[in-house]
Amino acid sequence: MNKDLVLLLAAALLLAVLLVGPRGVLRGRWPAAGLAVAAAVALPGLWWQAAHGWPELTVAGGISDQDGTENRLLLVPMQFLYLSPVLVPVWLAGFRRLRRDAELAWAKPFAVAYPLVCLLVLASGGKPYYALPALLVLTAAGCEPVARRLAAAGPRRIRSFVGALALGAAVNLVITLPVLPARLTPAVSWIYREQGEQIGWPELAAATAAGWRTVPPELRDRAVVFAVNYGEAGALAHYGPPLGLPAPYSGHMSLADWGPPPDGLDGPVLLVHPEGSPDVERYFTDCRQVARVDNGHGVRNEEQHAPVLVCPGPHRPWSALWPELRRYY
Repeated sequence: MNKDLVLLLAAALLLAVLLVGPRGVLRGRWPAAGLAVAAAVALPGLWWQAAHGWPELTVAGGISDQDGTENRLLLVPMQFLYLSPVLVPVWLAGFRRLRRDAELAWAKPFAVAYPLVCLLVLASGGKPYYALPALLVLTAAGCEPVARRLAAAGPRRIRSFVGALALGAAVNLVITLPVLPARLTPAVSWIYREQGEQIGWPELAAATAAGWRTVPPELRDRAVVFAVNYGEAGALAHYGPPLGLPAPYSGHMSLADWGPPPDGLDGPVLLVHPEGSPDVERYFTDCRQVARVDNGHGVRNEEQHAPVLVCPGPHRPWSALWPELRRYY
């Protein structure tokens, strides 16, 4: 219900069955019954999507338009990195097993579906990890032949492989979990950008609070804190209240569905404006910088050195501005 990406896998599997069989699974009443159940489960979500202009497709279009070239260039190399290079021989063994093992003829479509999913992601400009679920199937299929070969090779080979698995797990842990000192995160952010983007949230809230203190107290009950993206809005919602900040508003993604500020909040607007974000200050009057974010670690991310701006008010009522402030990506 949250990710329509499962349709990529379903489309690839259907095409794979048509290409390599067993086509018999598409005959009879069970496929129709399964499709009916799936449609019934998906219907409320599809109804909501249709009623709101298909926002999932809008987001997908934004990803393709802004990041499509980068995603296409990274698709192949990231397939070797996501699960760890240590596991590449395992999922290659699974790919060969599903293609050649006569006893697993029913599972052969999974071997064909993975490259088909990759082609669909490549064509759509989607993120490289969209193909990962199909790769996990190949990894599972490769465990048995790899284990058999290791057992035949003897204890020394087994210990070497277990050591390689442990090393791969440790590397993945360092890349994906916040265990590195903040200053070292640039070493892994080129693989997993969110490592660096998680740094400096308390400092972001502190800079925003410094900007808030420049708003005259008599105007604060009509003032609004507006964050350009949902990450900043979440940081301000979490770290802001102890610093005296009100709940932030944002038009980014589904946060926009929480609605605009009341039109009665026509006083000053405090904007958090990261690098590369849309020029939102054009919707407000006479904005001036009152603070700047410094994460204190020298790590360059979207929020590092982002200005905090105070604007006397919006050009128009919030209800009229909100459609223009909404961003889907």
